[in-house]
Amino acid sequence: MTNESLKLDPLKDSELHDKINRETARIAWSELERHFAHGVVVYVSEDLDLVEVALRVAHDDKASVSRWMSEGKLAKVSDLQAQTWQAADAQLWASVVSPFVLVQPEKKQLH
Repeated sequence: MTNESLKLDPLKDSELHDKINRETARIAWSELERHFAHGVVVYVSEDLDLVEVALRVAHDDKASVSRWMSEGKLAKVSDLQAQTWQAADAQLWASVVSPFVLVQPEKKQLH
């Protein structure tokens, strides 16, 4: 597989996918607040796969990122989100794609 083919389909980068998947973890919002203060925490909608988003960000997939942003599924964490997560002592899924920390609320289970 050539580097050119990876640029066309970042999801075929299985080595990076596995690395991101291993490094994705639950974390308390309180541990992310200093990153939020630096403006590098990015909200990922529960509708999206966090590992896929991280992989596409890592590969600078501007088309996917722009589409998700225009759909409101990817954005810098707002002050309101930060306050809500702080008040709830929220646990989030997080994945680091330097310089960003991608965060996603846990999916709500239907009972």
